[in-house]
Amino acid sequence: MAKSLKRTGMRIVVIGLGRFGASVARELIAQGAEVLGLDVDERRVQRISDDLTFAAVADSTDEEALKQLGVPDFAHAVVSIGSDLEAGILTTSLLSEFRIPNIWAKATSHQHRRILERVGAHHVVLPEHEMGERVAHLVTGGKMLDYVEFEQDYAMVKAHAPRSIVGKALKDSGVRHKYGITVVAIKHPGEDFTHADYDTVVQEGDVLIVAGRNEAVEAFADVN
Repeated sequence: MAKSLKRTGMRIVVIGLGRFGASVARELIAQGAEVLGLDVDERRVQRISDDLTFAAVADSTDEEALKQLGVPDFAHAVVSIGSDLEAGILTTSLLSEFRIPNIWAKATSHQHRRILERVGAHHVVLPEHEMGERVAHLVTGGKMLDYVEFEQDYAMVKAHAPRSIVGKALKDSGVRHKYGITVVAIKHPGEDFTHADYDTVVQEGDVLIVAGRNEAVEAFADVN
């Protein structure tokens, strides 16, 4: 993703510079994007202004203020207004009216998420809820090293390779038939993750990233 941003010179407006918004904005800068940060709180803007391409104090529910800052010209926007739900919804609606093609918004509940989607958000995240789910799965998931759920009942898990498939090529391991999962990446000891294919041979100490239904990937992570 970093290479893509640097190559395209992506310009992104981040509205709401609390902890989540500021973190997103700084990471986008680190990945090579040009970032305009906006917040109604002058102190938040001052804290992050040196890190961003440009930062300004602005009421994001004010259509004229957004136009003066050139927000309608951005192709990407992140709305991270958590404490004022009405402001977040109105801001998302304005961005939609500007026909910004890629709007991400932060929600605090599933109901809030549905409203944001209805007023024009293309992508909605619930950071606290999603992190809570992730931690719960890791706490109860036995040997799982990491867990990411993409859609309902479908996830990817990072786990140690079970001893039963060490020394075998994935095509001969039977993991897809036996466990209902697909190995998508593999990390040999001392190396980085690489794409896994049918001819990849599993070594002792390997770490795998596997995809499949929740129950299937969780069960595979517990295989010895």
